[in-house]
Amino acid sequence: MPTYSPTGSFNVVQRLSKRRLLIAINFLAGLSIFFFGYDQGMMGGVNNAKDYIDTMGLGYVDDGTNAVHITNTLLQGGIVSVYYLGTLLGALLGGSVGDRVGRIKTIGLGAGWAILGATLQCSAQNKDWMLCARLINGIGTGILNAIVPVWATETAEHTSRGQFIAIEFTLNIFGVVVAYWLEFGLSFIDNGASPVRWRFAIGFQIIPLLLLFAICWFFPESPRWLVKQGREDEGLYVLQRLRGEDPQGMERAAAELYDIKGIARLERETANQNSYYAMFFGINEGKLHTARRVQLVIWLQQIIQEWVGIAGVTIYQPTIYRIAGFDSYKGQWFSGLNNILYMISTLICVFTLDRIGRRITLYWGSVAQGICMFIAGGLMARGQVASDAATASAYGSAAAAFIVLFTFAFGATWLTVPWLYPAECFSALLCPVMFGALSEKTLYIFGACNVASIPIVWALYPETNQRTLEEMDLLFAADSPWNWAAEKNFARLKEENPDLVAAARSSSVVSGMLAEKEKV
Repeated sequence: MPTYSPTGSFNVVQRLSKRRLLIAINFLAGLSIFFFGYDQGMMGGVNNAKDYIDTMGLGYVDDGTNAVHITNTLLQGGIVSVYYLGTLLGALLGGSVGDRVGRIKTIGLGAGWAILGATLQCSAQNKDWMLCARLINGIGTGILNAIVPVWATETAEHTSRGQFIAIEFTLNIFGVVVAYWLEFGLSFIDNGASPVRWRFAIGFQIIPLLLLFAICWFFPESPRWLVKQGREDEGLYVLQRLRGEDPQGMERAAAELYDIKGIARLERETANQNSYYAMFFGINEGKLHTARRVQLVIWLQQIIQEWVGIAGVTIYQPTIYRIAGFDSYKGQWFSGLNNILYMISTLICVFTLDRIGRRITLYWGSVAQGICMFIAGGLMARGQVASDAATASAYGSAAAAFIVLFTFAFGATWLTVPWLYPAECFSALLCPVMFGALSEKTLYIFGACNVASIPIVWALYPETNQRTLEEMDLLFAADSPWNWAAEKNFARLKEENPDLVAAARSSSVVSGMLAEKEKV
């Protein structure tokens, strides 16, 4: 039984332990993920609000049919995408601040910054105001996106990291669902012409942010960050509460502390290599191959994940269904159904991700998503040249069904893995322009990106399932970027150094082994 309790009597680590503590931690992380999902889904409805379109000068809404006509697609895409520029800036800021002041304080900073951005958004009076507010809100979101998954991962056991992150992303899509149905209900106020339709929808995100800001201070700091700051007693205490106070849990906590101390020493020895510049270009990285890892994460999380088509489907569903021949009301109902099934699909990862691994999950997701996109595009094209309304409607409904299947497959696969493998969004600016210029052929581009993702994952991304965070340095120790070389090298290290690879324990052993290999 640990007697050292440095975290304060009001901290939940004093009240909860083991799985209940992990659930509490993931509840807090889930609030942030819910907010991000809500923010993602929110703009889909906002982009169709008459007062918003008029205020921002995006186009007009037909008074007779309520059909939305966007005449300035570049501005619409710019308002959407500047938020994602902010998330990129915020992610860079969040990673740096999180390493300096800790995960919890950085979560509080991100929540406060996002509250400011959301307040400015819901009070925006013109496009310039909105662009600035979206950028500020994006920075807060990026800070949270950078630090919350790290904090949750650093507290979870390596055998269940995938399950916990998958649960959090169920909450992410729950945020998308809440945003959609809230905006659907608000669309009936004053026949959709009221400013409440979009201002209240934007302001609603402040509620989970306020809750996140209020309670984050009562949660434990990451044990890995505590150890890196020299606060080993606190780190051990948090680990013991997380892993259990029984003999087996205490043993696991002690072994994990030993692992963390070894990696912390190695990182201190290579501190000059930990700047963003050094990490991106691999300056003095030796056998750690940090630049390769950074670039793999950038391509998987910020580029490939978006180019498989989810950004277009999530934000521009009404446009897709309009191309398919649906009227505004039918398209809204179908979008709502799609979002609910999207949320349900994320539960599949809860049961499969830690069993079949990351690579297989991405493989079957890419295959299913690519097939759905190609078929949906073809059905839409046939529907637009159909000779009668009944045939066109049948083709449109079939195309919409494959959009739903695409979203379901993405939620079960590509949604979660890129976040585990370490901000959005590479293609948000282009989507409205592409749909305007290419119509259903945009889906062919997304389908081709899914096909292209399969060999990329197969060749470049080693499997990280059931491997500790400390083992990652050994997994990427091979000089070659190819996956088969990394796995072969890891197997060799495991055979030559069983104690080292079993727990990835001592930095002196790690650095010594790699240095000796350099000489050979």
